[in-house]
Amino acid sequence: MRPENRNLGYLWDMLESAAAIAGKLKDVELPQYLANEDLRLLAERRIEIIGEAARRLSEPFRLAHPEIPWRLIIGMRNVLVHEYDEIDHERVWRLVKEEMPLLIEKIRALLPPQLEDRVP
Repeated sequence: MRPENRNLGYLWDMLESAAAIAGKLKDVELPQYLANEDLRLLAERRIEIIGEAARRLSEPFRLAHPEIPWRLIIGMRNVLVHEYDEIDHERVWRLVKEEMPLLIEKIRALLPPQLEDRVP
């Protein structure tokens, strides 16, 4: 259930999409990922949502949390949306496997304790 506070809502959207990608690709190896267009599209769409939600967070909020690479997250969204014909699928897969668990951890740390039982 998404929180009402604007920044918390966007963080929630980021966490929900990050958890969805991590869960779907948990046991998927690179060759399987490259061969499965549905998985690639799922990952790309969820990364787009993460980047758009990050972009919509207030500037003061992003500045207060430099431990999260906001510019890189938003930049990846822009590549997926605007340069769709140049997507490096191996890079996306590595991002999901290596960076997504760290992002999930960092976002969870920003959510208030009363949301713990609602975290995806």
